[in-house]
Amino acid sequence: MQIADKDIPGPKRDYIGHGRNVPKVVWPNDARVAINIVVNYEEGSEVHMGADGANEAGLAELNYVMTPGYRDLAMESVYEYGTRAGIWRLQRLFDEMNIQVTFFAAAVALERNPDVAKWIGEAGHEPCSHGWRWEEVWLLSREEEKAHIAAAVKSIEETTGQRPQGWYCRYGPSVHTRELVAEEGGFVYDADAYNDDLPYYVDVKGKQHLVVPYTFTYNDGRYVIPQGFGSPSHFFDTLKRGFDYYWDEGATHPRMMSIGLHPRLIGQAARMSALKEFIEYAQKKGRVWFAKRIDIANWWNEHHQEFES
Repeated sequence: MQIADKDIPGPKRDYIGHGRNVPKVVWPNDARVAINIVVNYEEGSEVHMGADGANEAGLAELNYVMTPGYRDLAMESVYEYGTRAGIWRLQRLFDEMNIQVTFFAAAVALERNPDVAKWIGEAGHEPCSHGWRWEEVWLLSREEEKAHIAAAVKSIEETTGQRPQGWYCRYGPSVHTRELVAEEGGFVYDADAYNDDLPYYVDVKGKQHLVVPYTFTYNDGRYVIPQGFGSPSHFFDTLKRGFDYYWDEGATHPRMMSIGLHPRLIGQAARMSALKEFIEYAQKKGRVWFAKRIDIANWWNEHHQEFES
């Protein structure tokens, strides 16, 4: 007896994906794994008393939530660490290791620290829009969300000198997001999915739209959630084990690996040492492509017919 899904707003669910016919991807330089490092740059655009009359309560070092109505100076300072210190520790590491990364950047966060935006543009990193603010877009009306997408694009282009070509919401999209992103016309991909190891296409109003899925598995946010990492060694071990498995699979079916970072979390010195150790390990192992997300998206658009046939 089959259970029929109800006709509900938003995209249809796909339980099959690539299925048994996983594409035999050919990455540049015959890499077995394409690694995309993502820096979630949100600090300054989170909920705070000055803008919202409430305090942020997510993804921080603190193990309590301030009583409503009182300003949480401790929470504010945790976020400030990311934009004052953590981001520049990442800058030094990326320069040293000679890799380029993707920034899931909230527009307001870049406005609050223009030097970060300037560096992203100068260094050739990718600004992928993480929204106008670090907000829960499912709480917005369709028209409000459309306006926020437009505001984010305009702001990020002004601060970094680059128009964002990718989109990623806080935690998850609304039922309107993908349609609005495709409708806007200037985005190459969105990353609002966690359901695959490789990019794939979906139909949006009769047009092919590229999804480059993300993950919470290889993500420093797990330092501050109950089922998370107990130490930098746990973070390194998770990254290494995942990479090694992808690398072995890559002998016949190359893969993509996303690593998610937050300056206020990974920016602490002990945690940075684990990230550096992993990058050194992957580079030494070889046949790895450290790529911006837009590079992966463009490569897929240009070559997918060669390895999906």
